[in-house]
Amino acid sequence: MYNDIVMDHFQHPRNGGEITDADAVVEVGSPECGDTTKIYLTIRDNRIEDVKFQTLGCAAAIASSSMATEMIKGKTLEEAWKLTNRQVSDALGGLPEKKLHCSVLAEGAIREAINQYRKNMGLEPWTE
Repeated sequence: MYNDIVMDHFQHPRNGGEITDADAVVEVGSPECGDTTKIYLTIRDNRIEDVKFQTLGCAAAIASSSMATEMIKGKTLEEAWKLTNRQVSDALGGLPEKKLHCSVLAEGAIREAINQYRKNMGLEPWTE
């Protein structure tokens, strides 16, 4: 069902864990399947200096979180905001159609965390 890239990110997730002094922490869930993802961001000079995640869900959800965090680490907030679930899925070599919502969960968690940071800094949240 899953390709080698997805299985590698599932079995050996990158950036798993938590950041105790994170600049933003959010937890989001998927109404489709009940998976949840918690994202931690450390921001320095408008860049994502560090990112960690904790995902409770299936292999596709964990792999999507792992890949998405790899893709935004070191990026500016603007660059990270532009990450789409399709880019995450493509970077994983594709997800089964019924598991695409897992990449949507990763995208949404990142955007929620960026907006939490913006609110913490007294800035307006971004929208699409």
